Order: sequence, then structure tokens, then C-alpha cells
Amino acid sequence: MDKRRKQYVPVVVRFDTEGKLRPLVIEFDEEHKYPVDRVLDVRRAACQRVGGVGDRYTCQINGQVTYLWMEKGIWFVEAKG
Repeated sequence: MDKRRKQYVPVVVRFDTEGKLRPLVIEFDEEHKYPVDRVLDVRRAACQRVGGVGDRYTCQINGQVTYLWMEKGIWFVEAKG
């Protein structure tokens, strides 16, 4: 199993007219910004790999499915290494 760590990341989001939040871009740094193609699912869940509980956004980015988490208003991903 690959080793993962919790990495906090800035996320560009949009709120719709009903107050729902949609992540648009995940920004690791100035050179690594990833547009979110689609949000496939949003649910409250526990993050088993790196710890934490929050809203888990299942996102499609460059054809890959990945999780983006929001815990107490702060975004994180399960980063390799």
C-alpha cells in the first residue's frame, strides 16, 4: 500500500444560488494548479488513510478520480509520500 499524508491546499470554489459549494481548481503551488472537471459525489465521511472527518468531494481531474476533503473549512488531499 502506498504511503499517504494529509496536505492542506488552497481551492478556488464557486457558490451557487442555493449556497452549495463547488470546487473549481486545486492549487498545490504556482506551477501546479488542477482544474476540477466534475464533482461526482459529496458526502460526510471519515478519511481512513490520513485521518480526519469532513465533507469528501469525489472529483474527476484530468480523467482521474480523486478525493478532495473539507474539514472545518480547510481543504486537504491525500498526497503521496
